[in-house]
Amino acid sequence: MAGDRQTHEFSWRGITVRVSYSPDWLNLSDPAMEVAHLEVNSINPDRAPLPFTETGYKSHFIHPDEIEHAGGPEAYARAWLDHAAQSPTWIKKEEVAKQLSLF
Repeated sequence: MAGDRQTHEFSWRGITVRVSYSPDWLNLSDPAMEVAHLEVNSINPDRAPLPFTETGYKSHFIHPDEIEHAGGPEAYARAWLDHAAQSPTWIKKEEVAKQLSLF
């Protein structure tokens, strides 16, 4: 793995998210074969579900150009979260979580 790993933290809908990003994960000399690695973790609350992972952790391999076109790893992760949060399943989970349980 390449030594240029970046780490970013941000708040998304009350969840602290950590994004770790390695733009040249395979450390290849051929730009056409570059593979980046993006890891998304919910860290507060620890392992809180996110719209694209029930475990609070997601590992994703992608071409680094896609990350750069999105504005960087944090912007990519935010856009991914926002897009995935539009799913009916996630919307229902958020609604249920907002309701107080009497039992």
